[in-house]
Amino acid sequence: MPATGGLTAQPPESATWLVHVDRTMWVAGVRGLMLQALHPLAMRGVWQNSNFRDDPFGRLRRTADFVGRVTYGSPEEADEIGRRVRAIHRALRIRDPDTGRTHRVDDPELLLWVHCAEVMSYLEVVRRAGVPINDRQADQYLTEQRRSATYVGLHADDVPGTVAEMNDYFARMRPVLRVIPESAAAVRFLLWPRLPESMRFLSPAKPVYFPFGALCYYTLPGWARRMYGALPEVPQIAVTAALRAFRLAMNTIPDAVHQQVLDEGTRAMLRASRERLGAAGYDVGSGLRALVDPRRRPGRTATG
Repeated sequence: MPATGGLTAQPPESATWLVHVDRTMWVAGVRGLMLQALHPLAMRGVWQNSNFRDDPFGRLRRTADFVGRVTYGSPEEADEIGRRVRAIHRALRIRDPDTGRTHRVDDPELLLWVHCAEVMSYLEVVRRAGVPINDRQADQYLTEQRRSATYVGLHADDVPGTVAEMNDYFARMRPVLRVIPESAAAVRFLLWPRLPESMRFLSPAKPVYFPFGALCYYTLPGWARRMYGALPEVPQIAVTAALRAFRLAMNTIPDAVHQQVLDEGTRAMLRASRERLGAAGYDVGSGLRALVDPRRRPGRTATG
């Protein structure tokens, strides 16, 4: 049983928290969407069954809510959102204009691609941004994320659980991937997103949207950038420096301000998680991000 005793779907002691509490997850999330879009059928599933074209940032917020609930939410909250997502996917279909066939959105191969593109984006971007995650912890993270995959309907044994297994999976998938018009349009939307009404308070910051989107794009693997060809290449050392600067800047923003970009339901879930952990003896005075420090866990003191 995790040290949280079932208080959260993933305990603060997990490798998952090392990755998911870092604020470069915003870059990683957009990068994940860009990577997922290279699978033609997966991209058409998004295009045909969501309002992505009108609110691409909304998809990112919904993903943030899912990731939050299967990380910081209670086991019951994680199970509930899993049931909800599976029910939605079960009802949706994808029409493939290349073959005339209709496919299920919950096809295991499509679900696996979305999962792998997502979690590898999280891991690679956060490590590159400077979070000290060693190879053992990286493998541990992917093993833990097998549980997240089960919430969308996959079997844990069918999901790559180490970096080596993930690299093998992406090598096998490369021949399937290509840029279709919807993929190219998705990247354009993500480079210059349209904000929903609830986020119009961020409009004064619009000049930074393109640099942010470009940073997400440039963190893609080289083979993915070559497929898109959306932006001219820049030195990758500059991308790493920009990513680390982004992380430093984001970490100066107070939690209350940072969480304003999240849905109210997500914020309520995080507040409840913080209350549960605080009642269990975790030092939550500096927020959930601080709980990756062992000194803030029950039975530990500030000096050891």
